Amino acid sequence: MSISEQRRREVVDALRRGTVPQQGLDVLAVGLGRFEGAVGEELGRIAAGRAVFKAVRGEYGSGKTFFSRWLAERAKRAGLATTEVQISENETPLHRLETVYRRLTEHLATAEFTPSSLRPIVDSWFFALEEDVLAEGQVDEDELERRVGELLEQRLAAVSRVAPSFAAALRAYRRASVAGDVAVAEGLMAWLGGQPHVGASVKRVAGIRGDLDHDGALGFLQGLLAVLRDSGHAGLLVVLDEVETLQRVRSDVRDKALNALRQLVDDVDSGRFPGLMLVITGTPAFFDGPQGMQRLAPLAQRLHVDFSSEPTFDNPRAVQIRLPGFDKDSLLELGSRVRGLYVQGLSHRDRLTDVVDDAYVADLARAVAGHFGDKVGVAPRTFVKKLVDVLDRVDQHASFDPRRDYSVRVSGRELTDAERATMPSPPPLAPAESVDEIDLRL
Repeated sequence: MSISEQRRREVVDALRRGTVPQQGLDVLAVGLGRFEGAVGEELGRIAAGRAVFKAVRGEYGSGKTFFSRWLAERAKRAGLATTEVQISENETPLHRLETVYRRLTEHLATAEFTPSSLRPIVDSWFFALEEDVLAEGQVDEDELERRVGELLEQRLAAVSRVAPSFAAALRAYRRASVAGDVAVAEGLMAWLGGQPHVGASVKRVAGIRGDLDHDGALGFLQGLLAVLRDSGHAGLLVVLDEVETLQRVRSDVRDKALNALRQLVDDVDSGRFPGLMLVITGTPAFFDGPQGMQRLAPLAQRLHVDFSSEPTFDNPRAVQIRLPGFDKDSLLELGSRVRGLYVQGLSHRDRLTDVVDDAYVADLARAVAGHFGDKVGVAPRTFVKKLVDVLDRVDQHASFDPRRDYSVRVSGRELTDAERATMPSPPPLAPAESVDEIDLRL
């Protein structure tokens, strides 16, 4: 699959940094074809006004973040807005849904708008209301504002019952925008995004007070979904990534977080959030271990799936799916795709593919995996980063031969904690670069 030059550069730059690209992932997707049919069906259900919950399990290095962003790309093409929230003990604790909602709006994106796209979405919603009024016939400015206000009240009737402050802030934001009061409009938009510390004078304009709390956040999510639908979006994909971090928090905090997750699952199932696709990612230890989901039996029962059979026969429609991770063949396929993407459009692409041929890609994959004790499933990120480094050198230096001039070294300093934990103890020794690195035991 070919992509634009700009997107190609963005993908390669991300791989060079050792991070998952934000877009263009279809060209790198290996082993995800088994999920395409089920994902298409679920996105269709979202477009029809239903809600979907999905749990994605996989070991470290299996590609959970990659899968989430691949799913987000497909969701955007289907007309959904998307957002990704990294769950963490200090920055975004799951039991504080008001914080989760704030992060959700901070990373909100659509096919047209990059994060944070909350304000463009709200503005486009008001524009859609105006268009609906104008479609009934020409009116003067005062009549237009009156009828837009009436239409706003109709659209927010259900939301006003559960989140009256959300509707009040929208009304006041509309008035401030029309009046050209930028400071008040920006303050109210921050309030709609769940930001704390909005000035009392701004909130007084809308007749609201206090900050968003746990229960209010769920009402605000309902309001956001209503605005998205009315502004032409099919729904919203929310990814809660790295939920397994709950295993490392205090037991009381963990129990609160698991109960918050159970509440979200139940609310999705009850139809409270039409147009929402909620996805969580975690390790098998989180789903099956005593310090994870099993601590809350009702939640464990709702998400239980039998994974005793061969992965080949997994059910992609199940509430919980597993990512198979990488083996040697899929790692080589990934390397081949990265090389193909890198050389796309280059005038000297033949030289790069001749020097970095399939045999060298296989040798590099084996060398990198060897630093992890041949645990191939942990190697993809580091392997791809090293491969791009090699391609960069071949691209810039015509005489560079990676077999002669490149030593594959993996330092603990370039690894994540999870990757470092999988390295053999003691890790393989790389040649010292200077005498200062040699530790003499006297």
